[in-house]
Amino acid sequence: MLFARTVFRPAARLLLVFFIGTALAPVVLPALAAQEAAQGTGAHRPGGEVNLRLPDLNQGDFLGFTGHQILLSGLVVCVLGLLFGLLSYSHVKNLPVHRSMAEISELIYETCKAYMVQQGKLLLVLFCFIGTVIVVYFLLTGLELPKILVILLFSIIGMGGSYGVAWFGIRINTLANSRTAFAALRGKSWPVSEIPLRSGMSVGMMLISVELLFMLAILLFIPATVAGACFLGFAIGESLGAAALRIAGGIFTKIADIGSDLMKVVFKIKEDDARNPGVIADCTGDNAGDSVGPTADGFETYGVTGVALISFIVLAVADSAIQAQLLVWIFLMRVMMVLASGFSYLISNRISRARYADAVKFNFESPLTQLVWLTSIVSVVLTYLLSYVIVPNLGGNPDLWWQLSTVITCGTLAGAIIPELVKVFTSTDSRHVREVVTSSREGGASLNILSGFVAGNFSAYWLGITIMGLMAIAYGVSTLGLGELMKAPAIFAFGLVAFGFLGMGPVTIAVDSYGPVTDNAQSIYELSLIEQVPGVKQEIKRDHGFDLNFETAKELLEENDGAGNTFKATAKPVLIGTAVVGATTMIFSIIMALTHGLTGGMENLSILHPPFLLGLITGGAVIYWFTGASTQAVTTGAYRAVEFIKANIRLEGVTKASVEDSRRVVEICTQYAQKGMFNIFLGVFFSTLAFAFIEPFFFIGYLISIAMFGLFQAIFMANAGGAWDNAKKIVETELKMKGTPLHDASIVGDTVGDPFKDTSSVAMNPVIKFTTLFGLLAVELGVYLVSGGNATLSKVLAVAFFLAALFFVYRSFYGMRIEAEPQSAGARRPVAVKA
Repeated sequence: MLFARTVFRPAARLLLVFFIGTALAPVVLPALAAQEAAQGTGAHRPGGEVNLRLPDLNQGDFLGFTGHQILLSGLVVCVLGLLFGLLSYSHVKNLPVHRSMAEISELIYETCKAYMVQQGKLLLVLFCFIGTVIVVYFLLTGLELPKILVILLFSIIGMGGSYGVAWFGIRINTLANSRTAFAALRGKSWPVSEIPLRSGMSVGMMLISVELLFMLAILLFIPATVAGACFLGFAIGESLGAAALRIAGGIFTKIADIGSDLMKVVFKIKEDDARNPGVIADCTGDNAGDSVGPTADGFETYGVTGVALISFIVLAVADSAIQAQLLVWIFLMRVMMVLASGFSYLISNRISRARYADAVKFNFESPLTQLVWLTSIVSVVLTYLLSYVIVPNLGGNPDLWWQLSTVITCGTLAGAIIPELVKVFTSTDSRHVREVVTSSREGGASLNILSGFVAGNFSAYWLGITIMGLMAIAYGVSTLGLGELMKAPAIFAFGLVAFGFLGMGPVTIAVDSYGPVTDNAQSIYELSLIEQVPGVKQEIKRDHGFDLNFETAKELLEENDGAGNTFKATAKPVLIGTAVVGATTMIFSIIMALTHGLTGGMENLSILHPPFLLGLITGGAVIYWFTGASTQAVTTGAYRAVEFIKANIRLEGVTKASVEDSRRVVEICTQYAQKGMFNIFLGVFFSTLAFAFIEPFFFIGYLISIAMFGLFQAIFMANAGGAWDNAKKIVETELKMKGTPLHDASIVGDTVGDPFKDTSSVAMNPVIKFTTLFGLLAVELGVYLVSGGNATLSKVLAVAFFLAALFFVYRSFYGMRIEAEPQSAGARRPVAVKA
């Protein structure tokens, strides 16, 4: 019954909405399209992407097919991607596992389900805010009610997509974790590496295929004059889902992680001690933060970047035939990259199996690195080949095919180069990480933390220079001929770089999803108490035909967790970089509207225009508030979790913590995750409305600023956190110094890095994109009010929204702060949890 309530019913509701929308679409959308055609294009009206008029795809010659016909092949590839994901899921589910481990993974999944149900309810509450603004906004601008309902419908579908793929991610990850733990008992490395990567590819292929299926369906089957509304609604919905799940998941996982880790210092207990009621919450958090968040984030990133490029092409390219060719080319690139990722995985897996199948130990990072580079190379080769075949003479220019391919390649290579640079600062073999360990020997936690700061700062420099260099190459190529087809070709080039970042989408998600599985596998081994099960050696030998090797299994799981930490770190800058580079393309849509197609007011895009400069300053302020607010939620939640665990942990006479205590820690994490996320999201929401209404070029400066500040703050925090995390892993696995002062120092550094790498940094990506996308609507409404003689109303609304934003900014600290008074050492700690 519980499974039906928590899985089937939400899924059924989502499917019901989808099918109702599908049933109404053939009736409503053609009528709207006819109405739009009758009204004509007219003057520009606020609404952003809702005003897009997509070109007719039933034109052009692509290998003898029209654009519409050849893109239908993309639907076949999406179905193949879904089948790949489902078959991988089935394979992982059917792998052998001991009942003691399966019981723990199912307990983790049950707590994950409870968390996801709560998040689903909160998403609906947040959607009420967004939906209300959408309805009011478009009613004020005169949009027809049926079209507004279409936007709301596709917003729900987009939000449901983010939510649905996140749910799929936790389900397969909570199957793979116990199977990985069991596979380690064989004493061989290859299964310990292969299972998490297979589950990650399942998530990646499922995520990208579902998102691409939605996008192609809108492009191919929705009337061109209405498709803009569908794209807008879909993008807003998936941005809302990703922002909420990313922020809340990041807060949840680090509350649990810190609460669990600090018990090792306080009580000198081992890693993932079954008597610690915080461990189950930590395992749940690994999925809430490192699976749910990245999966929803990846889904949204892929979609919003696509919508941004579609918008640019329609706005900046005058010739509808060229528009159609570019749209077909871009979506065929996406289809090709899904195939390239799947093909590369199969080849890489075969090579790795041949190399490592019989090895007792190997470097767990090697198969992952091999997969990333192989996918990048295959994608680059196919990009040039397919471009030559599809657009050999675009716009009458025989060189544009290789120029466009080169620009995308800058992004595709970034997807492989950035992970290599991140490993320089976060890998267990990194000199920076080893310096963190060395400095901790004499300087304890203080020098540990300072060395992590050094690694994070240096990483921000090198990654920033690398991203700049790749964008500079793209800019240089854009000057060779793209300007003949479109306005602002450099902006299009930057958008294609972001597109290339996502070219290896399934693989990027796969290596990111590798981390939560390896982290959980190590925990499940300890929590299952497999070593204490009576007759377990004889049972395993009889049922599975191999001899147990406990010591080697523990070593393999710990070392693999280090590889998971590294590759979790490598995926973060890729997604963050995509947000920043892709934001430039979305900002272009706002600039086009404000400057009447770049024909007037360009002087306002300068620091000589004071509002623009003030906007640049404001964006930095918001990024630092966001960093503090998200960390504050973790700090307060962790305090309450530690308070409860200390008062209730039982170390004598028991082998496991009570399930009730474990669930209580999960409740504390959920409570503070949702409270923190609610304050932060509404602070961002009302700030966006306020700044958009103050002055349009102030808002442009603000958007540019949050992208720039956010990029470097996120890279610094993510890589500093990764360095601290793997420094602790070196102390535990290589030096085998658990329970020593050095270990305590590394734990303190890791707990500082936890909200750095998994809360504040990663949540900037969806926040930047949501602000930019939603801000497009808000700033146009502000301009619309001013041009209609309601300048005073616009300023009054700006003040009102800013006061609302300040209220939630205030609550993000003073409503979340730790209120307990300092107590003497002998005083009994309260166990009540205060909201």
